[in-house]
Amino acid sequence: MANVNASQIAALKKVALLADLDASELELLASAAGRRRFEAGELIFSEGDPCEGLYVVESGLVKIFKVSASGREQVLTLEGPGASVAELPVFDGGNYPASAVSEQASELLFIGKKDIRSLCLEHPEVALKVLRAVSARLRRLVDIVEELSFTTVHHRLAAYLLREARSRGKRTARGVEFTFTISNQELASHIGTVRELVSRNLSRMQSAGLIRMDGRTVIVRDLEALEAEVKGKE
Repeated sequence: MANVNASQIAALKKVALLADLDASELELLASAAGRRRFEAGELIFSEGDPCEGLYVVESGLVKIFKVSASGREQVLTLEGPGASVAELPVFDGGNYPASAVSEQASELLFIGKKDIRSLCLEHPEVALKVLRAVSARLRRLVDIVEELSFTTVHHRLAAYLLREARSRGKRTARGVEFTFTISNQELASHIGTVRELVSRNLSRMQSAGLIRMDGRTVIVRDLEALEAEVKGKE
């Protein structure tokens, strides 16, 4: 049990909401936390389910998403180790506003709603950090609404490719290269469209010379030109 608590304390230390807690407080919280394991593709909770508590990602990757009445999926965010999930419904008393699935084999710590609320009453600084986390999520949702309302699929795809090239790309003789880690269907869910339009716009970008596809590897031939394409559509 001691080893389990030690690893749980280490995971909780990485969470921004809990950064100000001392060792004894983290230990107390860790003792109240339960570890839950999820396989890749396993549902963690569904939109509309009663919220029982807060999750902390210890390892793996969690996708938060919504599904429309027609069945189309919109990815809201991907959360990795050190992230907290479901802060809002813990405090507003509502159900989960979106669904969560484990994108890969993941281990999550679950802390009951009552324990989190008690922690915030005892430590106002934690409550303020929860507010900041919820505010950050709200800003992200506003960005998503803006993108879906005011930009085209071409623009959203170009912006996605630019972000990936900047964050994961490697400069080679051919340009800036990175490999798609998701399918065209998953990419469509990220940018709010359907797979056919992703494929069509990738082909158009290749024809325009902005990118080159080599299997699942994307080669951005001119990063500045791709950036100008994004800015030109804003």
